[in-house]
Amino acid sequence: MSGRRWTDAEDDLMRARYPHEQTSAIAKALGRPVGPVYQRAAKLGLSKSEAFYASDRSGRVQRGKQNPAMRATQFKAGHDSWNKGLKGSTGTHENCRRTQFKKGTMAGAAQHNYVPVGSERISKDGYLERKVTDDHPVPARRWIGVHRIVWEAANGPVPPGHAVAFLPGRRTTEAEHITLDALELVSRQELMRRNSYHNNYPKDVAQLIQLKGALNRKINRRSKA
Repeated sequence: MSGRRWTDAEDDLMRARYPHEQTSAIAKALGRPVGPVYQRAAKLGLSKSEAFYASDRSGRVQRGKQNPAMRATQFKAGHDSWNKGLKGSTGTHENCRRTQFKKGTMAGAAQHNYVPVGSERISKDGYLERKVTDDHPVPARRWIGVHRIVWEAANGPVPPGHAVAFLPGRRTTEAEHITLDALELVSRQELMRRNSYHNNYPKDVAQLIQLKGALNRKINRRSKA
């Protein structure tokens, strides 16, 4: 019965009666199950009217009037709600507090992927990083390069527009070898130029260019002095 094709006459009946009558009554008139009638209504773009939902025909109003369980929880005219005048009242009710997220708790992927402060990892750029905090990453940085940590421990915060870099041939991901004598402070512009050397030249040529730049900077500093 439910597998037969829909006729034009049945579609016309659906358009005329579906918005205003119970679906079970329409299904009975068509000799079809209720489920296919709902599906056909969706395909035809039909929906119940506001007048239908507001009437006793929908069953919603009548259930609310007759069902004792529903009547017991309905808001009574003239009664104040329990949270009237309470700022942030959604968090004061015991039922709300029981299901609220507790600060410091983790679940799901966050709990599975958590590592403690002090843990180390290799970044996507090949630098050894150390976790320094569990705070939210904005504005705090949870992971900082170990080379930067070592330099700042001796010299204080890195000045704006500068970065800590390894001296030529001293770059490593072994924490015990990341020492102050293997590092230097350079401008972001210089760091960008060095990275372009490494991207465009063989390793030995790039190191020679980098050494030449370091020598020129020392000469310029001595000349100014």
